[in-house]
Amino acid sequence: MSTEHAIEDSIDKAATTVGSVWPVHSFVTANPLSGFEDMPFSEAVTQAADLVGGRGYPSPETFEAALEGGQIDPAALDAELADRGYDGDPEALLERMDAGVESAGAGDDAETDAADTDAARVDRVLTKWLSAFLDEGQAHWPMPDREDGFYNAFRSMAAYDGQIPDDGVVSDLPESPVETIEAAVASYPESQWVPIFEEQLAALPGWTGFIKQRAADGGEWQSAHPISLDGYLAARLALLDAFGVDIAPSTGSKSDEAEAADELADAFLSAWEASYRDEVVDRVAAESEALDTSDATGRPDAQLVFCIDTRSEVIRRHIEATGDYETHGYAGFFGIPMEYRGYDAEVAVDACPPIVDPQHRVTEVPTDRDTEATRDRWSRLREAAGEAIESLKTNPATAFGFVESAGSGYGLALAARTLVPGRVSDLLGTADDAVPDNHEFCDQVVHHQHSYAGDLPVGLTDDEKVEYAANAFGLMGWEEFGRLVVFTGHASETANNPYDSSLDCGACAGHPGGPNARVLAAICNDETVKAELRDRGFDIPEDTVFVAGEHNTTTDEIELYDGDVPESHAEDLDQLRADLAVAREHAAAERAETMGAGGSAAVSETERRAADWAETRPEWGLAGNAGFVIGPRELTSDLDLDGRAFLHSYDHATDPDGDALEAILTGPMVVTQWINAQYYFSTVDNAVYGSGSKVTQNPVGNVGVYQGNGGDLMTGLPLQSLMAADDRPYHQPLRLSTIIHAPVDRVTDVLADHAELTELLDNDWLSLTVVDPTQDHRAFHYEEELTWTPASERVESNPEPEAPDTPAATAVADD
Repeated sequence: MSTEHAIEDSIDKAATTVGSVWPVHSFVTANPLSGFEDMPFSEAVTQAADLVGGRGYPSPETFEAALEGGQIDPAALDAELADRGYDGDPEALLERMDAGVESAGAGDDAETDAADTDAARVDRVLTKWLSAFLDEGQAHWPMPDREDGFYNAFRSMAAYDGQIPDDGVVSDLPESPVETIEAAVASYPESQWVPIFEEQLAALPGWTGFIKQRAADGGEWQSAHPISLDGYLAARLALLDAFGVDIAPSTGSKSDEAEAADELADAFLSAWEASYRDEVVDRVAAESEALDTSDATGRPDAQLVFCIDTRSEVIRRHIEATGDYETHGYAGFFGIPMEYRGYDAEVAVDACPPIVDPQHRVTEVPTDRDTEATRDRWSRLREAAGEAIESLKTNPATAFGFVESAGSGYGLALAARTLVPGRVSDLLGTADDAVPDNHEFCDQVVHHQHSYAGDLPVGLTDDEKVEYAANAFGLMGWEEFGRLVVFTGHASETANNPYDSSLDCGACAGHPGGPNARVLAAICNDETVKAELRDRGFDIPEDTVFVAGEHNTTTDEIELYDGDVPESHAEDLDQLRADLAVAREHAAAERAETMGAGGSAAVSETERRAADWAETRPEWGLAGNAGFVIGPRELTSDLDLDGRAFLHSYDHATDPDGDALEAILTGPMVVTQWINAQYYFSTVDNAVYGSGSKVTQNPVGNVGVYQGNGGDLMTGLPLQSLMAADDRPYHQPLRLSTIIHAPVDRVTDVLADHAELTELLDNDWLSLTVVDPTQDHRAFHYEEELTWTPASERVESNPEPEAPDTPAATAVADD
């Protein structure tokens, strides 16, 4: 292998230890330690701590609070401690854990104190260059030469940076970034290249992760202003050389006390997770038994399909309580892998999970020319006014005069938005009502147009429409259709919030799910599609109408996009709207109470939080998520899961080959594990894996946020999305517990075909329990290497459960 290829290969290997970071305007919740998922969780958090310094387990104080609050079952804790050779009072063990954490922290502090401050200077210089180059439209004076790429722009302009030592190092760089890297590591053996590159890439994991994602995505900004990991690394190594910083990889090891602290933390964490999981499994297993004796229900008044998002669990419960309604859970992009461009959007966005590549372009086009003209006049007026004000504020010749003349008006506006945000929102809402929403005068180009937008075909063929609809109903195990079927996407509503996309639909890559719901509704209303679905065994009545909607997760309002619904269903819609309003009141009251503001004014409180530009916690998002239940709604419809569980509809009886189950495990389960891991790590060490307090954040380049006025991009969730108080997490940091209602041998067969899933399970990144309806509704817990252990035996069950009927799996009965 040539030296150039060896360097590129070493960079690729080193880059796996840094997780990808998406722009904050399309925030994707992903595991920040995704590059370590090929090793056991306990090893991964240790190695990650060595690289970036982040904690991998909750603090002793968090465990103590969970123990005192009854969230950790003492028997489960005793069992986990005994497995690791510990036998003692939990309080004493927590004190020992605390001492070990302090000893590790003291070592880190000593190492930091002894570190060369020149490395910090390199970071300051480099982050200044990165923020200028990677700006996506925020800067009024963009950096020159960006079209030449980061490394070339750095080469041509670094000599003019007064913060870089003037010793000729950066002013005479080779044309190729690989040559610069080769010169920097020339004195080190090839065996040290990967450790060197790992440390340098991990020095600024936020910027590195963003560069990694942007280069891989190849979007419009990357095409216009390219940057690569080797170009970034070359610039960093050149700066380190200029500042005289040694790049030899560090060697360190944990003390015995720190290792014992991690082992104890792992025991407490596992017991906490088992306590939550066992309670949910017991309740699901009891409901599973009840399914055998339940009577068949009649045709529901309406069926609503929600995203599997944990926030849907709350509103679904309250909708079902208002009438004869049936709700289902499905991935929030509704199985449509598309790139979407709204009528007034400047660019198209991916509207599918990051693990899925878009296959279609769907665009909004106006159908009412008069409404379009009205909308455009308002839009042009707003845009012109905004541009004029922005120009006056930023032009050196007018800025001071503008501030003098407009200051009092701005002061009144600031006071109003701060003191009476609800009234300001009502006023602006009244003005907005004069401008129609896109769905009121635009249709989506869903039908295949025999044309392309870039590499993507515009619209969908008839065969593709049928396939997406059949997949949706097949994965959910759908057999009966009501008069109304509502596909309900979701979005949030917040003001002055850089992290607003983190509250939108994760399955739509941090964008609203309403457009996807509209596409699937349009597909299912297509008479050609309906006929094909009937041929496939889906008995869709002639009077079934499919409707799209969008759930506002901040206020719990559900808007129905019903412009094409026939008059014959008007009464159905009126009744549904009335019941959705009642469900909203109850759901808002439940969620507002978790933010200390329940009561009869809950809806008003949620609307205030949505409109208040000073509100740091408009909603909790997916905080609290801990479980993922895959099975028929009947398993959970009578359970209050407290908004902590993802719910995906599935019926094993309609999936004899396991194809639907395979699609759920390889898709939604992976995405939920990403979300869960992001919330977990952002909670256990918010300074490293999260983004700190919103109060001290500053947006940078329309791509992310700093803490303070510079430094690394913050990569995770803010404190206010996770913590009830500075020292008390609202989100319980637990790894995901997945529960499946299906024959255990069918689950085993799926896992046997997907090494990436068994790797996650074998390495303890999530847990899996199967409630098997074919084996007397017993629960089996996945251990490792496709083996299962029966969960605690139910009183009414046979104490000797049969093993799953597959050679690949082994069920080990308790002694």
